[in-house]
Amino acid sequence: MKFSARFLQFSQKIARWAIVPAIAIVVWGELAPTPPTAALIWDKLLHFIAYFGLSGLSLLALSPGRRAAVAAGVLILMGGVLEIAQGLVGRDASWGDEAANALGAVIGCALGWVIVRLLERSARGTTERG
Repeated sequence: MKFSARFLQFSQKIARWAIVPAIAIVVWGELAPTPPTAALIWDKLLHFIAYFGLSGLSLLALSPGRRAAVAAGVLILMGGVLEIAQGLVGRDASWGDEAANALGAVIGCALGWVIVRLLERSARGTTERG
């Protein structure tokens, strides 16, 4: 088995273990009374990065396809629900935050799909030639 196939399998195993703790961290970050890095990093960038990462992990854990696209949609919905919940914990809900969440989820899913497909193609190509 070549490096790309082993790397893809290893990445998928890590993603399956990491997705639940990653979601928990994002939920905590969105519902914490004061964002821990609010003064250091632009808020929208934090939202984008969080949902980009969650979407990429979801795609790796589920493999590219319909389930990964549904997972990205669920993440967008989760972001909206968390924005509404922020109003209940003394923080301000923001359409801009939800837009950053959605953009991160969509781009994370799309980029993850491309990377996984390239790794799969590389793994197939090396086994066919070798």
